[in-house]
Amino acid sequence: MPQSRPLNPPFYECVRVIADWFFSTFYDFSTSGIQHVPLTGSAIFAANHISFYDPPAIGCQVQRPFNYFARDTLYKGLFGKALHKLDTIPVARNNADVKSLKAIFKALKNKGAVAMYPEGTRSVDGTLAEPKPGAGMIACKSKATVVPTRIFGTFEVFGRNHKLPTLGGSIHVAYGKPMSLAEIDPGKDHPERYLEASRRIMAEIAKLEAPQPVII
Repeated sequence: MPQSRPLNPPFYECVRVIADWFFSTFYDFSTSGIQHVPLTGSAIFAANHISFYDPPAIGCQVQRPFNYFARDTLYKGLFGKALHKLDTIPVARNNADVKSLKAIFKALKNKGAVAMYPEGTRSVDGTLAEPKPGAGMIACKSKATVVPTRIFGTFEVFGRNHKLPTLGGSIHVAYGKPMSLAEIDPGKDHPERYLEASRRIMAEIAKLEAPQPVII
């Protein structure tokens, strides 16, 4: 039976449609595993992080609103107002941001969806890196469903060494089967509980593949 979904807030839906149009127009953009995406209930979309493009690429074809993260320094002027209207979560760089953590748990408690990157920062070379314990901690404490998500191609067109994006090329987002808390949490007695939880999430991300091009 197909999932019924609530309507997205109008401003969010407008931005989502524009992002979808942008990627579909200027790139060979595709997704797989979209049937695994829960349209209701608290969910963490845990993804690799290789580009500034990653947040909109993850969510632009998902029919539910996301709570994204944004650097606190970006909340200025009209752009800052737009970030607030999109219910993004401000994050202070290089600091343990208690306000951000509270906002994340509040969003998940309210059955929202949060995009999260277990590696903590963008990859320098496009490959998967060792995760940090933060994503595992949030997954264990919130008990939210975790959707492993892997992004392909955004590093090549807008990696951290690019000053401007390159138009053209392929971008693919693969959504894996949701992970339950039992699959993620090694238990309170594990000496590296949250790091191990993040590693289990990253292991599922690593298993996801982009579809092979059809050769005619």
